Amino acid sequence: MWFRPFRHAFAVLTAAVTAFVFTSAGVAADKPPTPIDESNLNPTSERFHGEKPQVEARTIQYWTGQATNPVNNLTYSYSMVGVDPDSNSAASIEVDIVPINVTVGGRAFNGSDVIPAVLASPLFQTGDYSSTTAASSRTGAAGPGGELSAGNVDVQLLDATMRSQFNKVGTGYHLYLTPKVRRAVAIDVPDSAGLIRVTPFGVANALVDKTWFLPQVEGLTASLHYLQPHRLALFITNDVMLYVGAVCCAFGEHGTTDTTAEGNGSDGRQSLQTVVWASWITPGSFNPANRWAMQDISGLSHEIAEWAADPFGTTEVQPWSSPTVAPQYGCNNLLEIGDPVVRLGFSMGTNTFEQGPTPTGRQVADGTYHPQDEVFMPWFMRISANDVTQPTQSDPTAGRYTFMGDLNRVPIFHQAGNGC
Repeated sequence: MWFRPFRHAFAVLTAAVTAFVFTSAGVAADKPPTPIDESNLNPTSERFHGEKPQVEARTIQYWTGQATNPVNNLTYSYSMVGVDPDSNSAASIEVDIVPINVTVGGRAFNGSDVIPAVLASPLFQTGDYSSTTAASSRTGAAGPGGELSAGNVDVQLLDATMRSQFNKVGTGYHLYLTPKVRRAVAIDVPDSAGLIRVTPFGVANALVDKTWFLPQVEGLTASLHYLQPHRLALFITNDVMLYVGAVCCAFGEHGTTDTTAEGNGSDGRQSLQTVVWASWITPGSFNPANRWAMQDISGLSHEIAEWAADPFGTTEVQPWSSPTVAPQYGCNNLLEIGDPVVRLGFSMGTNTFEQGPTPTGRQVADGTYHPQDEVFMPWFMRISANDVTQPTQSDPTAGRYTFMGDLNRVPIFHQAGNGC
């Protein structure tokens, strides 16, 4: 799902932008932007519109379920992509990958440049999730790895996550993603809506006004007529992050757009397109001392997992908070499985893209991809966690509440969610 924004005091952020980030019009060709103060940034994500599908609507394949929260005795309904895990069958979802090449102040941030790395990543390639070489420490730095998800072998990342969540490791239940890369589209950001920042590690990011950028992406769902509501529309940018007012910086979003009026629902049925936008994150965009896992596919894995868990952006739960990891989301009542653990993740696979030192000489990349951890539905619903096929690594009688289990070293994720 989309990240909720981190809200800074307006004066603080304004001072940071004024002092350290030049508008695209003000960046001279022979004078690169001055590094921005990292303390004034916090990664976050947003949501597109959310809408429940009508009966027999044209939309993504999904199933519905419900769970009763024993804390407040309320029953919550939810919708998830694919087929009901209890069917022990598989679903394959086609994904239209649309690279967006963004230009800010004459500098190109091309989504098309990272497509080979995305296709080679755990998002679309199968892998062995039995163990990992590294995982986030409690404070977000790189920590030791170990046993991860026993039995999850030869599966994609999302499939492994969903199988672990529903006690379906070793069964016929699967959720496959089948990508198809489309022609890149270009977006030229006006000077009034675009900034360039350079991190303390010398990595350039495009900062774009959210209120300008997101309508551009939503408009593509109407203009790109090959998009179909039974497939996921996945828009990928490269080092593009969004700001709005005193909020910075969002690197992804998911939700729906109703494209019925665009001709896809000519038989009278609602046509509800599910959409994900997320950005590839170059190593060194965030400080590895506290956001080590915030690189390469971290944002993409976050948004795709949230899309699968709540494709229409409408599932509400008892309010939760994640004060030590993701305070930017405050008290939240949405089933956003990536938000509570936004800066925590692990190493997986082999990554050969952008593996050299940063422009300042710091070696941040480590030759792997960095999927984000995801929180399982029982954490939100305050019910018993998976203790059958995926118990915690240290206790075969205890269920795990996130995909990483004990490798998530933050205590609040070793038990059902806390209220707020």
